[in-house]
Amino acid sequence: MDHLTPRQISVLECLHKRDFQIVAFPMYANYVGVRRGNCAALLAPVVGGSFNVHGQPACLVGGNFSVRLKQQGREWFVWKKEKLEVTQARLDELLAFSTELAELLLPYP
Repeated sequence: MDHLTPRQISVLECLHKRDFQIVAFPMYANYVGVRRGNCAALLAPVVGGSFNVHGQPACLVGGNFSVRLKQQGREWFVWKKEKLEVTQARLDELLAFSTELAELLLPYP
């Protein structure tokens, strides 16, 4: 990440005030990482001074972005050989994280 505009810095400060942690994910150096609890997302800077969510927010497994898979009739959040079972509590946490993040990234005047 080379340079953030004052507006992007303001967005990150707003996220921080709402208990989102600003983090770096080395595999995704061109994006700003945000995390809260067991969920994370990548933010892509956009012209005009804000961010778009890159990909989809995800649950973290071993501190890394997971994918959701179905194996043997059960659903899992998986990263490499580590996995967590998809539970209603984890889905609720991911939905709350995603919803609040999207609301905070809405354009403002």
